[in-house]
Amino acid sequence: MNSDNDLQIAGDILEVPHLLQPPREHPATVAEFVGLARSIAADRAQWAHLVRYDATTRWYHRLRTGPGYEVWLLSWVPGQGSGPHDHGHSSGVLTVLEGTLTERTERGTRALAAGAQRVFAPGYVHEVVNDALEPAVSLHVYHPGLTEMPMHASPHCEARPVAV
Repeated sequence: MNSDNDLQIAGDILEVPHLLQPPREHPATVAEFVGLARSIAADRAQWAHLVRYDATTRWYHRLRTGPGYEVWLLSWVPGQGSGPHDHGHSSGVLTVLEGTLTERTERGTRALAAGAQRVFAPGYVHEVVNDALEPAVSLHVYHPGLTEMPMHASPHCEARPVAV
């Protein structure tokens, strides 16, 4: 059972600065990548002025890079989608910044409204589509940086490599 006496015996870790880990300049864990995505999402001034909409294709802009990771900003007009794909050897965090996107996987379909986040490991197959009537904007963090995006015939079929 913990008590105040435990704190008296162990001491307050915040009073022993050499035991605290310094904040990292760049994320290295899943939680830190999620945190990076949330901090960028919260700072509209960092990304809103960069967003463009293209009626012929999804628009994208590499917002930031760091050791072994990339951050991408994408816009989606109604009807635009990614097609079923995975991210090769990369893990990722998808954050919806504005609007609503639909994610389709072999497990089903889910609507992702502004603020929603999805975390995925290498090999995760999904399709992202703007099924709404309004444009959407999303933020994507990939670790390691995205080098391939194998396309699939459907969310649960075999991949075929496509160079990025």
